[in-house]
Amino acid sequence: MPAAGPLRGAVEVLPAEDELRTAARFRVAGTETVLPGHYPGFPIFPGVCLVECTHRGALATLPAEAAGGELAAVESTRFTGPVFPGDRVEIAMEWKRTPAGAWQCRARLSTERGPAASVRLRYGRPAPAPAPEPEVAA
Repeated sequence: MPAAGPLRGAVEVLPAEDELRTAARFRVAGTETVLPGHYPGFPIFPGVCLVECTHRGALATLPAEAAGGELAAVESTRFTGPVFPGDRVEIAMEWKRTPAGAWQCRARLSTERGPAASVRLRYGRPAPAPAPEPEVAA
């Protein structure tokens, strides 16, 4: 799925083992606009961009019961290895329903060199809009 903004690359959804074990991948283009400032002379793909790409892969693979869910929280992130321009990043995602009825996506990201990050995201239904306050007659 192509994206707008600083991350223009596509996140490709891969064939899934089943609805609760999904996968995606993307390649970090050397032309990504986030690279020159992170870090000058030694570009590394920022961790927040890994979270964004995980989110894009998760949205594309939400279980059918979670359709229409929105990102409710980034529960945890751990960055374990650098991601450089030209790297292909594989995202292995496992979905589970939480006791509160939300959906949790546990993702492991890796490159050809090994683990790059683990990300845990939570998705839920959007909160209903608050009811308008009744007008009080003066």
